[in-house]
Amino acid sequence: MPPRPWHRSYPAGIPHEAPLEDGLTLPAMVARSVARYPDVVAFECLGVGISYRELDRWSLRFAAHLQRSGLAAGDRVALMLPNSLAYPVAALGVLRAGMAVVSVNPLYTARELAYQLRDSGAKAIVTSETILPMLREIQAETALQHIVYATAAELWPTSAAFQPEAGQPPQPGATTFAEALGGGAVSSGFVEPAISANDIAFLQYTGGTTGVSKGAALTHASMIAAVVQQIVWQPSVYLPGDTSCVTPLPLYHIYPLNVMLMLLSIGGTNRLVPNPRELSQLVAEMKRAPFHILLGLNTLFNGLLASGQLDKAQFAAARIVYSAGAAGQQAVAERWKAATGIAFSESYGLTECSPGVTSNVLGAAGWTGSIGVPVPSTDVLLIDAEGRPVPIGTPGELCVKGPQVFAGYWQRPEESLKAFTEDGWLRTGDIATMDENGRFYIVDRLKDMILVSGFNVYPNEIEAVVAMMPAVLECACIGVPDERSGEVPALFVVRRDASLDAAQVAAHCRANLTGYKQPRQIHFIEALPKSPVGKILRRELRTRS
Repeated sequence: MPPRPWHRSYPAGIPHEAPLEDGLTLPAMVARSVARYPDVVAFECLGVGISYRELDRWSLRFAAHLQRSGLAAGDRVALMLPNSLAYPVAALGVLRAGMAVVSVNPLYTARELAYQLRDSGAKAIVTSETILPMLREIQAETALQHIVYATAAELWPTSAAFQPEAGQPPQPGATTFAEALGGGAVSSGFVEPAISANDIAFLQYTGGTTGVSKGAALTHASMIAAVVQQIVWQPSVYLPGDTSCVTPLPLYHIYPLNVMLMLLSIGGTNRLVPNPRELSQLVAEMKRAPFHILLGLNTLFNGLLASGQLDKAQFAAARIVYSAGAAGQQAVAERWKAATGIAFSESYGLTECSPGVTSNVLGAAGWTGSIGVPVPSTDVLLIDAEGRPVPIGTPGELCVKGPQVFAGYWQRPEESLKAFTEDGWLRTGDIATMDENGRFYIVDRLKDMILVSGFNVYPNEIEAVVAMMPAVLECACIGVPDERSGEVPALFVVRRDASLDAAQVAAHCRANLTGYKQPRQIHFIEALPKSPVGKILRRELRTRS
C-alpha cells in the first residue's frame, strides 16, 4: 500500500477509515431512518412532501406490486423518470423487493432506450406516460414483461396522495403508478426477500474506459460505503433529522443519486426540482424555504449567475454547495462566491466508484483548482504508462482502491478485467497530479470521452449513429471547449454523397441521440487523418475545430 500523505490534510476528528457495517443493505439503512424520523419530510417536489412514514408505506406497496406481477429477486427494473415523488418511491420499492434499479435517462431516444433495456435484461420499467409510444415501438426487442407509467398528476401530485388522474383511461398493457400503489392492505402479501449486501442494487450505465455503454454493477455494500464515507468526511453538513438539500440534478445520475441515499440514511429532506433548465423553477425552490445543501455543477452555477436571480439571503442557512460531475472553472467560482457569500466545494468521482473518490475540506476559503483529497477508506495511486507509481507533482493515471469501487460491468467479464490493474487498482482514465499534502489536481483525460455539462459522451456512439447514414463514408467525433457546457461534440464527416449537408446530419442525430450528445459543430472534410495502421488521429482533428 502506498504512503497516504492526504491524511495530513484531514481536519481534526475526521477518521482515516470509514465505520462500515458488514451486511447492511439499502432497505435496512432506510428502515432505520423510518423508525427514527417517521414524521420528517423525506422528499418534496413543487411544494408537496411525503414523510418517511409515507415513503415506507408506498415503497412497500410498490415492492408488493412487483412481486404480484411475477418478478423475482435479482430481476432488473428500469426507472426512466424525471425528478418527482414517484422516483424515490419506485426506487426504494425495487430495492425492497430484492431487485436491481436500472437507471435510465428520461430524455433517451428509442435507439438508446432499446439498447439499455436489452443489455440489462430489464423485465419491468417505470416511466412517464409520454414515453409509452416509444416503448411500444421497441418492446418486442427487449425482455420487458411489465410497464408501470405515471401520469403528470402522479408525477407531480397536488397533495401527498398518489391518485389516478381524473378522466384518464388506463393504457393497454400497462399499469398506472397509482394503480400499482393501490389501496388498503395491498402490501399484506409481500414476501420479504433475502437480500445480501453484495447483491446488485443499481446498474448505472457508463462508457467506462471505452465508448461502449456498459452497466456498472453497484452493490448495496458499495453504495452504502460511498454514503458513509461522505457523511463522516463532512459531519457538520449531515445533521440527523435536520438536513435539507435542493436537488435540481436528475436522480438517474450517480452524483445526485448518491446524495439522495446520504439524506435517506440520516433522516434528511430532499427537495427535488423537476427541470434544472428552468432556472426560475430552481430559484423559486431556493427561495421557498431555507436549505442546507445545494447540488450543482459549473454550467448550472454559471446559468444561475447569468440569470441575475441570486441573492445572498437565499444561502443564509447553507452548509455546503456541491460542485461535481464536471470540472469547475475559476472565473465561475469567484463570481459565485461574490454573489452568494459561499464558495462551492469541488469533489471528484466516477460511476464505478459509487461515485466518491476525493473531496475538498469543508470551509475552504475559495477556489483552489484541486479536486481535494481521498475520502476515508480510499486509496489513490498515480501511475505512468508502464504502471509504475509517479513522483509527487508528476502527472499519472489516477487509480483507486476502496469499498465503494464497483463489482464490475454487467455481463462483461473481459471489460471488467481491463478496468483494473493486475494488482487490483481501478483505472479511471484520468490524468492527475498530487502535491506534498495529498491534494489532487486533474490535468487531462486519458480517454477520448467528452464531458458535456457533467455527462459522459462517447465519440464511438456518435460515430456509429452518423455512420448509419448511407450518404456518410466515414466520420470522427471529438470534444471541443465550450463556455457554457465545458465541452461539446464536434463531428467531422467524409461524404459518400456530395449532396449531404449539415442540416441532414443534425436531423439524423436529433432522431437518434439525446440532446447533450448531439454534435454542436459539423465539419465536412475530404479525408480523416489516420496513422499508418489506419487509426484516426483525433489530435489532428482538434487543430481543425
